[in-house]
Amino acid sequence: MATLSLCSTSSPSTTLSKNQTFLNTLSVPKANSNVTFLSHSLSSLNLRFSKPNSFSSFVPKSSESEAPVAEIESDPEEPVATPAVEATSLEPKREEIFAVVMVGSRQYIVFPGRYIYTQRLKGANVNDKIILNKVLLVGTKTSTWVGKPVVPNATVHAVVEEQLKDKKVIVFKYKKKKNYRRNIGHRQPITRIRIMGITGYQDSPAVTLADLEAAK
Repeated sequence: MATLSLCSTSSPSTTLSKNQTFLNTLSVPKANSNVTFLSHSLSSLNLRFSKPNSFSSFVPKSSESEAPVAEIESDPEEPVATPAVEATSLEPKREEIFAVVMVGSRQYIVFPGRYIYTQRLKGANVNDKIILNKVLLVGTKTSTWVGKPVVPNATVHAVVEEQLKDKKVIVFKYKKKKNYRRNIGHRQPITRIRIMGITGYQDSPAVTLADLEAAK
């Protein structure tokens, strides 16, 4: 908000006729503005700005800015519809089990549903079902079946998925002062099999946690 002040050194009667034409060109301020003409002379023009006390005029009222909220009254006697929740029966999780099986001259830890890479199984084609009967150990969260050296009647069922070769291994030979260099690559043939299940171990005696605590 600005206040316009016009000050003059001469009398208003002598300068009124001279400045009448210029005053007609001035725009008349609005009724709600704070522009005040203190004198009709334009010999000296002073502009004084008054800082507003607060910004309350620029902040919209809560009733103007916020939209009205409609309240819905519900009849207490009318039943409220609730979504129906279907009761699903939780199936018990299958006991986690693993086994240590020997394939060729190596030992592998196998889990049902997972696959492993073994040495090349000769005569095995893709999608052939195989049985691994050299089971050295079978274990769960609560019990363990230890073989001496194998667990009796324990078998691991698997399916051949792919016959492939392993990553290349570089064999480099070198002899000093003889100008001897040999660079040979080798890819070992391997077989990927997927473990389907472990069976036949239940008939063997198991070692539980209670037995280990009793032995102490």
